[in-house]
Parts: sequence; structure tokens; C-alpha cells
Amino acid sequence: MRVVPVSPGISWVEVPEADLRVLCGCPADSVKHLIKRGLIVPTERAGVTFETGPNAILLSDVSLQNGAFCNLSEFPILQMLYRQGMIIPGHPNCTSRKPLIMGLAQQVEAQLEYVMRGNYGLLSEAEMMAAGVPAEMAQEWMRMKLRFAFGAIRPPRDLLDTCVIGDGPAILPGGVTVRRLELNVFEFVYDDETAIVDLNLGMGRTYQTPYHLGYHDLERGYFTIVHSGEGDGWDAERAAISTIIVFQGKVYLLDAGPNIHAALQALGIGVQEVEGIFHTHCHDDHFCGLTTLFRADHRIKYYAVPAVRSSVAKKLAALTAIAEESFGEYFEICDLDLGMWNNIEGLEVLPMFSPHPVETTVFHFRTPWEEGYRSYAHMADIVSLDVLGQMVDDDETHHGISSELMAEVRRDYLTPADIKKLDIGGGLIHGCAEDFRDDVSGKIILAHTALPLTRAQKSIGSGAPFGTVDELIPSYQEYRLRDAHGYLAEYFLGVPEHQIRILLNHPVVTFNPESIVLREGSSCEDIHLILTGLVETIESDSDHNAVLSAGAMVGESYALSGEPSRETFRALSFVRALRIPAMLYSSFVERNEMTERIWRLSHLRDFFNHTWLFGESLSNLTEVRIAEASEPYYLATGEEVETTGKDAVFMVRDGMLERHIDGNVAEYCGIGEPFNESEVLFGMPGAGKLVASMRTELLLVPGSMVRDIPVARWKLLELHQRRMRTFYSLKQETVAP
Repeated sequence: MRVVPVSPGISWVEVPEADLRVLCGCPADSVKHLIKRGLIVPTERAGVTFETGPNAILLSDVSLQNGAFCNLSEFPILQMLYRQGMIIPGHPNCTSRKPLIMGLAQQVEAQLEYVMRGNYGLLSEAEMMAAGVPAEMAQEWMRMKLRFAFGAIRPPRDLLDTCVIGDGPAILPGGVTVRRLELNVFEFVYDDETAIVDLNLGMGRTYQTPYHLGYHDLERGYFTIVHSGEGDGWDAERAAISTIIVFQGKVYLLDAGPNIHAALQALGIGVQEVEGIFHTHCHDDHFCGLTTLFRADHRIKYYAVPAVRSSVAKKLAALTAIAEESFGEYFEICDLDLGMWNNIEGLEVLPMFSPHPVETTVFHFRTPWEEGYRSYAHMADIVSLDVLGQMVDDDETHHGISSELMAEVRRDYLTPADIKKLDIGGGLIHGCAEDFRDDVSGKIILAHTALPLTRAQKSIGSGAPFGTVDELIPSYQEYRLRDAHGYLAEYFLGVPEHQIRILLNHPVVTFNPESIVLREGSSCEDIHLILTGLVETIESDSDHNAVLSAGAMVGESYALSGEPSRETFRALSFVRALRIPAMLYSSFVERNEMTERIWRLSHLRDFFNHTWLFGESLSNLTEVRIAEASEPYYLATGEEVETTGKDAVFMVRDGMLERHIDGNVAEYCGIGEPFNESEVLFGMPGAGKLVASMRTELLLVPGSMVRDIPVARWKLLELHQRRMRTFYSLKQETVAP
């Protein structure tokens, strides 16, 4: 038995005698991690070239860890079916054996629905029409979808085998057994060998990125195209195809693929800065980074045509076990009209239909400038015109597309732009560079491939390494100072404008990545208002760290108190900040009679910054709103907390609580711990009862406020799932013979 620790939360267990190779844990880009570790390699047998790899997947017991999806089996399954050849007729690996997924019954069933949506998107004309697609168009789309699907929408069980790991050992092919020792910890046994794998991430840890992106000092321009990914789901050295548009200083994403959090950090963009996302479709290499956008303290705008949004929401619901209707609780939904120019505060966007197995659009962007418009076209995912031509069939009773739709797609694909990024991934569902040899666009960028460009392709289009920028319209404005004014004016609400300008009249400074902004034990001579970039806080005697982004103030409480800093503030990226002398800031606060308010709020904000629930991605203003709305709640030793019917998140500010389940202490809730998440999210009581083990002070944060903060809501959902799983495990242990 061979065990390989691949990456945090990912392991490999191989039993050659049983022909069993298990990918244990499948977060985003797990296939790329296996490639990097040499566990997926090209090989040849019987004259056929293919890849090695896993033939089974062990799922995490929980769907979320530290805010990220744990079970993203779409690409590992595709790798088994097509790149290993398990589904290709006549292939040496095409036997009666199917890819195996195993885990909790709840997770297995969720994966089957998720795989179904990843394969097909919306499953019927009725679902399409419910998403606003006209009946005639829905019929045409369904004809095309069935042609891509080789004639039938097949349930995932036709392609996959499943194994539920319940209370006892489960028997796998070849006589290997696996059983759960505790949450996310499993034991494999074969003959007299055993192996234990742990799929848990430690507190504050994240799934790793398989490639290094470096650091980039990104300007916030007028209309610039930032290249944030040119690879595909198999490219182990590059991020999947994506783009960031900066328009009038605002940041917009095109798709959210794996590890978008790493791309944003490398570019010095905090998630708070993201104004919106334009979404092409629901395949994982364009979809699974959505959870990063849930880590904002406001609902980021979501731009897509309703049919794409519907397929994305259904796939997300399968992964998270939250209702499809909850999508609008994490995003501000901004539906786009297909085939029409939509004006978004001066940035015009045209979504155009693109043939694909799931509902997909490509985008053209433009804005007025000298002699007309400047424009960018984002063409992911597209299909080669040759493949599309083979699908043409004007008989509506047959699967395929009409010649009229074929002509429309060809015209849309070849519409010129100043800059056009192309999917050239090839095969049955991706594009071909040769189709664009005569395209008159100003610049063509070739992307969505893991292969080196051929000489012919290089003669058609350019490459775009991560972080490179194409400036369509230069900027003659300083957008960072505009943002600084907004942060200060809202924080010091009611203070005269001329007073705010006293603080603004200071330099904007740059901190290089990994440099220290304020060291633990040092006095705070200057306050730094973060305008762009990310800063982490580190305490020498604690494992906890917080991440500060645009709008946060570094060192405010220490500047006001005169005490040395109790933590180190360190730049995670290039950081631009407004430097305000501490003495001037203190006199400003005193002069405007805000000392008591700022002092009180700074203490509460300092507490929130050191908690798991609120210690990440909250702006200064959101922290202030939470602090002002929170109420204290005191408990004597032995007193039980009454939470039923109370729409509030309870947080331990001082003391300790014990959670009792069936007379046993199942959990200790110490300082900073939140609870009552089940009541806030679902209107249902939590498991067991909570009793103060000493005199305890709680803070009650209104549930309505927490539900409006996506990052807090997302974390509470993860906490709810983990606590429910622990509760059911304890119940099973209690009733076990």
C-alpha cells in the first residue's frame, strides 16, 4: 500500500495488487496537484497514448472547509473517463469498471447532482423556459445540447460507481476496506497493511495553489485588460482562462476559476475591491472560485444572462445543500439581456450565445472614446467552426443546430475588437485558432490550452503571461484618492468636508510584498489607510491571523492609545496606503468630538478582528456597523443560554461555554467563538444546550446584519454543517450497541 501526502487536504492511496488508486480529497485543481507530484503521467499501451491517474475518489465529510469547496470531482472524473480512456470504446482502459466515488451518503448524492449539472447545465426545455429562454430558442438549444450529449441526457450513475461509507468498514474493489475513524479521518486496510488519511484543513489554512503567480503592482486604470489566466483545467503551470477588467478604477472579473483568491492576492486586489463578475458558464474551471467572492462583506454584482445564472445556481445548490433561491443572498443579481448591449455605468457589455454542452455566453465589452469605441472580446468557451458545421441539421426532429444559428454564431465569433481573447482548446467542445486567421481584430490572444503554441498558432495570435496588462484607454485620474475620500467621509459621518481634506492631504505610500507595515512592540507613528492590496496581522503568541483590505486602518487603536502594537502587520501583496501622522489623527478625532465613539468602536473592532467569523475581509465601515449594533449579554456560572427564537449570532467575548449533548460535553466555546448559527440561517435551534462554565460575557450581533455580510453568512453555513455532522456522529455513538 502506497500513501502520498499530495497537498493540505489531498492524499493519494494506492494498492497495486487491487488495481486501486484513490484520490483522497478533491478540492479545486486536485488534478493539477497530481500532475505536479507525478501521480498523473503520460503512458502508452497497445499503441494507445493516454494518462495514468486515480480510479476512485474519497470525498470529504464536509462540503466546505475554511470557505472553500472540498468536493469538486468534475475534473478528476473527466480525467478518468477521457484522458485515461475509461469511457472511450476500444481503449485499453475501457472495461466494465467505472470511476468510483465514495463517502458519506449525503456527499455522494450531492456529487451526483453536481456532476449532472456540470455535464449538462439545465436539463430540459422546461428548465430553460423557467430561466427566461423563449420556447423556440429553448427547443433549438436542447437540440444542440443533445447532439453534444450523443443523443441522451444520461444520469451520472451510468458513468460512475458509488460507495457509501457509513458506520462500519466499506469494501472496495480488490478486497480493500475503508472506514471512518472520526470526521474526515479515514483508515484503509489491505491484508495486514493499514493507512490513515486526514482530509481536515487546520484553522486558517487553505487549499494550496499548484503554481506560483508572483507579485504584480496593478494600477487602477480607466479601461485596462488584466490577464489573470490563459491555461485550462489541465494546465499544471498556469491558471485557467480568465480576465480582469479595470474600468474607471473599478475591478470586474470575467469568470471565477480555481484559486482565484491566489490570483487576486498576486495582483494586490482585495475581494472588497471587486465590483462585479461577468460569468460565461458553470464548468468548474470557470465556476469553482465563486466561493472567494462570498468572502466579501457586501454582495458583489453578478452579471450573466438568466439561463447561465440558473445553471450556476443549481450547481452551487448541489455542492452546498443550500436552496437555489439563496444565490441572491450572496450576490447582487444583475441579469443581462442576451444579444443586446447592456450599459453598466458606462461600460457596455454584449453577451452572445456560444454552443457548448452547458448554457454559455461569450462577451464583448466597449466604451466610448476618441473616434468611436475601445473594445475587448472574451471568447471562452467556444467551439470550432468545423465541429459546429458537422452539427448543422435543419430538420427540427434531429439533434443538432440550424444553418441559421450556425451563421449567427460564426458572425458573432468573428466580430472584431481591439483585443480579443480566444479559447483554442480544440476537441469537440473548444475552439480552433485557424478559424480566426482572417479576423481583423487589433490584437488576438490565444488561451484555454495546456499545450505549447504551434508555429501556425503563433502566426495568428499572441500569448499573455499572468499579470500582463493591455491598456485600452489611459487614465489621467487618481482613483485611489477618490476611494480614500469615500472611506473617510463614511467613517467620520457628519464631519465637515474641509476637515476630511486635512486627512487626505498626505502621501500615498507603497509597501512591497512581504514587508512589515507595523511591527509588534513598536509605537505607531503613522496610521495607514489601506487603499489597495492586502495586509495580514500576526501575533507571536497566537495562531490566529486576520487579513485587512481596502478601507481598513492599520494601527488606529495603537495611535490613539499610545500603546505599543500587540501584533505585526505585514503586506501580503503590493499595498498602497494613505499615510496619516498619528498625532494629527488623534487631534483630528479630538477636535471633532469623536474621541469616545472612536475609542469604544476601536476596542470592539479589535475584538472582531481577532475572531474567526469577522477577522477576514471586513471593511472599516462594516466593522463599525457591527460594533454599533452589538449588545452585551452576561451569564453567571452554570447559567444556560437561551437562544431559541433569538435572531442573533452570539459571540463569546470573555469566559467559556460548554455545549451539552445527551449529558456529555460535546464542545467548548471560548473567546471569539460564535454560535446560534442554525437559528440565524434556518430558523432552527442548534444541537444540545449551552451552559456557562464560568462568568461569561457575550456579544449579540443582529442576525439580519450577519445575513447581509456574505463572508460571515458563508462561514456560518460551514460551521452549521460541521456542527450538525459532529452532532449526528455523537448520536450514532450513543445508540451503537
